[in-house]
Amino acid sequence: MFHSRDRLPQKEQIVKSYVFRVILEPDEQAWRAFIPELEEKGGATWGNTKEEALRNIHEVAQMVIESMLEDGDPLPPGLTEMNEPVVAITV
Repeated sequence: MFHSRDRLPQKEQIVKSYVFRVILEPDEQAWRAFIPELEEKGGATWGNTKEEALRNIHEVAQMVIESMLEDGDPLPPGLTEMNEPVVAITV
């Protein structure tokens, strides 16, 4: 029987961060956000405000990159890859 005190060793996970440039532009009554290097893979979205568009493109980029990595697709050139977690602040 497994007890909480009998913790299984956790494998060290490799963490990678990918940084892309985002294009943010007004589109009638909304804001369009896209990542040129990921646009052909679905890396585009919109929001009612700039802030919403930026939040949405973050989620979209996460899904696109995860899908590319799972499928074994090469990542596009023009991205910054780091072997540690990062926090990006846009103001």
